[in-house]
Amino acid sequence: MGTTANTAAVIGAAPPHQAYADAPDLRRETHLVLALGAERDGRQARTGTGPPVETPATERAWLLRRAALMDRMALDDPSPGPVGAAAQTAEQLVLYDRRHPDLVAGPHHPDAIALGPSRRPYVRQEYAAWTAAGRPGT
Repeated sequence: MGTTANTAAVIGAAPPHQAYADAPDLRRETHLVLALGAERDGRQARTGTGPPVETPATERAWLLRRAALMDRMALDDPSPGPVGAAAQTAEQLVLYDRRHPDLVAGPHHPDAIALGPSRRPYVRQEYAAWTAAGRPGT
């Protein structure tokens, strides 16, 4: 795949206020992401009935929601800690999507975008597409 210019505008990534327009408020999303992580790691019983269903789509949904949460927190507090956490979780999503390209929801695969080390515009692209697709994997 080719590489596009190093800006979110060139790839058509939604600005944060659009990408996260339908996201739960930060407090609720923090609670939900922590609960999903605890279920994922076996620290908390699953809320659903039956055996746990671990699929690439559910793992990706957790990675995406966590990366989007960290991105939103960094937007509210652009100090090094939150920005670093947002960059780290975005990179984890990119690495996962490289291994599971069929789960990429947006128009640009992570390797088609040269957005610098943060990859945060990629998270916004994917969150907006994931929301538009009805939040698969959740």
